[in-house]
Amino acid sequence: MINRKNFDLSAYFVVGPENTKGREVLPMIKEAIEAGFTFIQIRSKTASAKELIKLTKEASRTIKELGKSKEVSLVVNDRFDIILAARKEGAKVDGIHIGQDDIPVEVCREYLGEDSIIGVSARAHELFQYIKEADVSQIDYFGAGPLHETQTKADCGLDFHGNILTRTFEDISKLKKLSPLPIVVGGGVKLDDIEGLVKTGVDGFFVVSAISEADNPKEEATKLVGAWKVNAK
Repeated sequence: MINRKNFDLSAYFVVGPENTKGREVLPMIKEAIEAGFTFIQIRSKTASAKELIKLTKEASRTIKELGKSKEVSLVVNDRFDIILAARKEGAKVDGIHIGQDDIPVEVCREYLGEDSIIGVSARAHELFQYIKEADVSQIDYFGAGPLHETQTKADCGLDFHGNILTRTFEDISKLKKLSPLPIVVGGGVKLDDIEGLVKTGVDGFFVVSAISEADNPKEEATKLVGAWKVNAK
């Protein structure tokens, strides 16, 4: 049973309709899960509420049809209204991922329930301070990065002055040592980065375009999962 005490961040796919070069989202989610991805996040700043509810329900159904409901977590970025609506229509949605400046964690917990997973990304320039000082009682994991600059989310890693702050493996190792919670790292992550990420001790990696913009999404997803497993032994 997936809940906030039992989830696997090791291979985390973030996707929405604006990330897929015009291709359907759902087949990519299915292929990522078949390749071994353990965590799916639905994220879109352009899709309508109706579209997001439909996609969330379809992703939930796909996970169930693949027999992965006890292994693969499904969350939605920012929109707890989408989660509530999808759940109302019978979808199994495990939680939400929010930014530090988004809906307060306490509100998400109140509306989504005690067992729901809540992941949080902190602002890049405050990441170390936030991880050391945040009240983590209602948070279940941290998202950190970017490892590299990324066009998928152009404002990822921006500081107050508009500069992109990327993270070195040394930074990430330090974050892992400081963090009281599991950490998943992303932001331009490629296959060649996986070995280094495993060595930092973090709990997983997240990707968007490495799969969603690939000519063969399932092949790339399989390579990423394989690299993580080989290096994590």
